[in-house]
Amino acid sequence: MTNAQPAGSPRAIKLSALAYGGDYNPDQWSEETWIEDARLMKEAGVNIVSLPVFSWPQLERTPGEFDFGWLDRVLDILWDAGIAIDLATATATPPAWLVRAHPEMLPHNVDGQQLEFGSRQAYCPSSPVWKSNVARMTRVMAERYGSHPGLALWHISNEYGDHISRCWCPASAAHFRQWLEARYGTIEALNEAWGTTVWGQRYNDFAHIEPPRTASGPINPTQQLDFERFSSDALLELFQLEIDVLREVTPDIAVTTNFMSLLRDLNYWDFAAVEDLVTDDAYPDPADDTAHVGAALNYSLMRGLKGGQPWLLLEQAPSAVSWRDINVPKAPGQMRIMSLHAIAHGSDGAMFFQWRQAKFGTEKFHSAMLGHRGEASRSFQETKAFGAELKSLEPVRGTRVRASVALVVDWDSWWGSSAPDSLPSQRLKWAEQARAWNAALFALGHTVDVVKATGPFDGYELVVVPNLYMVDQAQADALSAFVERGGRLLVGPFSGVVDPTEKVHAGGAPGPLRELLGVEVDEHWPIPDAEHGTITLATGASYQTSIFSEWIDAASGTEVLASYADGELAGRPAITRRAHGAGAAWYVSAVVESAALEAVLRDALSEIGQPSRSASGRHNDLEVVTRSDGETDFTFVLNHGRDTITVELPAQMHGDLATAGRDLLTGEAVGSSLTLPRFGAAVIAHPSLDEAPFITLTASAEASH
Repeated sequence: MTNAQPAGSPRAIKLSALAYGGDYNPDQWSEETWIEDARLMKEAGVNIVSLPVFSWPQLERTPGEFDFGWLDRVLDILWDAGIAIDLATATATPPAWLVRAHPEMLPHNVDGQQLEFGSRQAYCPSSPVWKSNVARMTRVMAERYGSHPGLALWHISNEYGDHISRCWCPASAAHFRQWLEARYGTIEALNEAWGTTVWGQRYNDFAHIEPPRTASGPINPTQQLDFERFSSDALLELFQLEIDVLREVTPDIAVTTNFMSLLRDLNYWDFAAVEDLVTDDAYPDPADDTAHVGAALNYSLMRGLKGGQPWLLLEQAPSAVSWRDINVPKAPGQMRIMSLHAIAHGSDGAMFFQWRQAKFGTEKFHSAMLGHRGEASRSFQETKAFGAELKSLEPVRGTRVRASVALVVDWDSWWGSSAPDSLPSQRLKWAEQARAWNAALFALGHTVDVVKATGPFDGYELVVVPNLYMVDQAQADALSAFVERGGRLLVGPFSGVVDPTEKVHAGGAPGPLRELLGVEVDEHWPIPDAEHGTITLATGASYQTSIFSEWIDAASGTEVLASYADGELAGRPAITRRAHGAGAAWYVSAVVESAALEAVLRDALSEIGQPSRSASGRHNDLEVVTRSDGETDFTFVLNHGRDTITVELPAQMHGDLATAGRDLLTGEAVGSSLTLPRFGAAVIAHPSLDEAPFITLTASAEASH
């Protein structure tokens, strides 16, 4: 089964190949170097670069006095070499003269302290001065370069929320009050929503409300939640301001801003809805042998944000980054496999930060496609080799990833369940649970799509919800309808607890999911640090719990699949299953170890006829992802590890020479098995199958693990 997809965006990146290139900072180099860079870019297969992201101070050295001559020459040099431009609006950070003229635009922290200029993003997103200057600069850039033949994509700002995602200054306070009045209409409605009868917090006027700065004690959780929503919306409003200018001046050019993978602070569903192309900055740690598992979830989100449309990896490191405590370089071949990983998951290209390694500044030790040694650098040699290889993957461009399993990501639940006060436990982390459930599905051999809690769920057979702390009726109805028509649903602990105003649902958790799940939560039962519990499945297998558990009662007709085996919850239900319509819903009431999640998920997959890798032979170095155009499947078989692996290919992917699958990377037909060296990969083109192919290790390889 393949997930249904919406129609494509009316505006697309103006590039007739998979994107390959990176951030370029020509204002750090001489004009002679620009000419050399264009030559080397062309030699390496680069076809697009991003610039001038941080160049506002070089373009407008004093208020109203512009110097575009240098940028004009750079763009012409690049375009003459056949290199397109992802043109930044240069609004990622303000010039010093603007900050000194208007120090009130600097952001404040939660303690009310003004932050100083000296890094990037030195602005309050709500500052009227900042917003008016951003709109002005964007219009100047659009009017000057909107008709340049090399313009392929508009790059708005840079990594919104990286340094400043929340501001507590007076301008933010005024904006927050405006946002609240628009949301609630009256102060009476706000008092009702916030439950201000608790601790005497009632307000008589919106003017009395401030952002949740450091206070004398715990702060109203609904006020904190609304400030999270507002802060995301404030940056979204700033983003929309630039989009409006660009669409007025250059209506045919696509716009984007670079996301930061699974980022807590911004609701990317809202941001993606207003842009044309989703782009992401991804920096998996090469020192972490499991980093690709988390990266797979990040990439699933990126393509899910626009219903499965291709996206673009706009930044990754060619080798080491410069901002971790220990910055381990990528081993030979690791840049290639990480790039292929993103492409497998729907990226229509692989781009980097940065093209030429800086000589000075904060990022001088951040790797680049062209390292400090120039053409002799290892990073350039690998850049050049991959640029040549990437051309063989051109048939993949524009295709969609196939998946029959979806994972729900909901920012309200993330924000609400991570409030700093008043929760049963501060140890239950939304992102950790999402990554654990994704990791279990990865171990079983399944690609995951990311969806909203309201769907759409068309085309999916299994939906997992690691946590949905905050549930409204629309979400409950959508999940119930999915199960009723035959889907399988798995829901994790601390779900269905509150409504969108942080009020506990009548009767307690799981609120509007109660009938669907067939359970009632009597008490949340967090597990102290360094302690563990045990659950026992009906099969007799026992597994550990940690962090969080719940005292639940199962309704009549709800099957108990596992019970707590010790402690105060001994003998009580831990994992349940309830038939609903043509499908079924599971509830996992505790944080369980990965093997337990895999066991439950394996049973659910078995019910829908989906295979799983065996527990004894799973090998997380192996990943298989399929992209398809409906007629041809392109199956990526990736070895993320340092050991050689051999996999068995389904019969439908090989056979006589007339119908054999072909590896796009080598141009050769494939047989019944495939051996991949460390960081090895194959991209097999074959006739589209009814189901995305399921590929496992050979029996001998499984036996060795």
